[in-house]
Amino acid sequence: MEQTKTIKNKILSHGSTALEPTLLIYRDALGFIIEVIEKEYSLLEGLRTKKMTTAVEKFIHRTKNNPTPKYDFTSNFYKFPSYLRRSAISRGFSIVKSYRANLRNWEVEKSQILGEGKVLKKKPPVLSVEHDAFPVLYKGNMFNRLSTDQAEVKVYKNNDWAWETITFNDKNLKNRRIMDWKENNPTLVKVGKKYFINFSYTKEIKLNKTKVIDQTIVSVDLGLTNSAVCSAMYSDGTVIGRKFINQPIEKDRMNTLLGKLKKAQRNSGFIEAPNYWKKINGLKNHIKVNTASEVIKFAETYNADIIVFEYLGKMRVPKGIFGAKKLRHKLHHWCKLGIQSKVEEMAHYRQMRIRRINPKYTSKLAFDGSGKVKRNDKKDLATFKSGKVYHADLSASYNIGARYFIREIIKPFSEKKRLLLEAKVPSLAARTRLTLASLISLHQALRTNGAKPA
Repeated sequence: MEQTKTIKNKILSHGSTALEPTLLIYRDALGFIIEVIEKEYSLLEGLRTKKMTTAVEKFIHRTKNNPTPKYDFTSNFYKFPSYLRRSAISRGFSIVKSYRANLRNWEVEKSQILGEGKVLKKKPPVLSVEHDAFPVLYKGNMFNRLSTDQAEVKVYKNNDWAWETITFNDKNLKNRRIMDWKENNPTLVKVGKKYFINFSYTKEIKLNKTKVIDQTIVSVDLGLTNSAVCSAMYSDGTVIGRKFINQPIEKDRMNTLLGKLKKAQRNSGFIEAPNYWKKINGLKNHIKVNTASEVIKFAETYNADIIVFEYLGKMRVPKGIFGAKKLRHKLHHWCKLGIQSKVEEMAHYRQMRIRRINPKYTSKLAFDGSGKVKRNDKKDLATFKSGKVYHADLSASYNIGARYFIREIIKPFSEKKRLLLEAKVPSLAARTRLTLASLISLHQALRTNGAKPA
């Protein structure tokens, strides 16, 4: 599979307005092209990218063989670089195509709702010609590398396109593993009042194909108290490592900011408070990235082949329970899917695979198979039926890893063989009741029968 990473490098040699004309004229050109593509979409629909680009250029670009195009792009955008024009055409076509698809979906939804005698409140999608798009600087035509931290770029300056030497901070390029990655065309990006040159890198990565019996996995239980609790495990249920990941300082700061935001909203009614949200979102992003990095470090320590998560979609809090409002608020700021997405991205760079299992009862069942547990008020400790007290999230991480291995081990078996195993290990019949004890019992049953996992 092909993986892509983007490295952002701040431009040091130019201020907040030096490269602004380049962005503005590119966005104006993109808006012009979007309007053209929308008007001529019936002729362009179904064409491949190369043929579509050629067809649009015939509509807008004046040449010796095409002296009178239907739309006068050349006069409005004099000496506009050819590669930049083709980039804008490709981007504009994708925008119009997306708009058309959304419009079709809206029309289908409208017909269904009106057919049921209901009123459609949803407004139809609108095609916007104004987009905060950033130009791709194609090598040779708009970008020439001079050194590790200097390059020549073609920019719009004094009503003309000219080459300009820029200096950028290459610290990020030095600190990332990009020696064997292919460098693609960079992009000129503006964030706030600062400009960046973003380099994207691609690499063909082959994910590992280790047999289940030889796999080492890291099972991850994401939570609200601890950001993540990880366990490294062999296929026979042997736990070889554990790790608790948390960011108490960042979470405390975020809770303080959320409290201040609520107070401001109570005192003055509705308030957007962009400065509060900027800090809150920054802390949430830090928690997400730090948690993902620690999970990957732990997986690398034990040479893991697979990282296992739970399927965590939209979680609803039952009504009427004590502290439901507070719990709902915590769930709203829980970056569970963001952490999984970041871990998946980083794991694929290292040839690791990602798997997910059903989350039902992973925390409610004791890993030793003794049944449901009782949680304390803080929900961090669980008391087993035997009286044993254990960390609830750690027990859940054992069950997560066990469920993955059981699923993969019995997957290639015939129905007859599965029934024989279920007779010896009754807990296999209910997938939502699988625990670490079920995995250990399964291996004992396989040894008794003389069978081996695939």
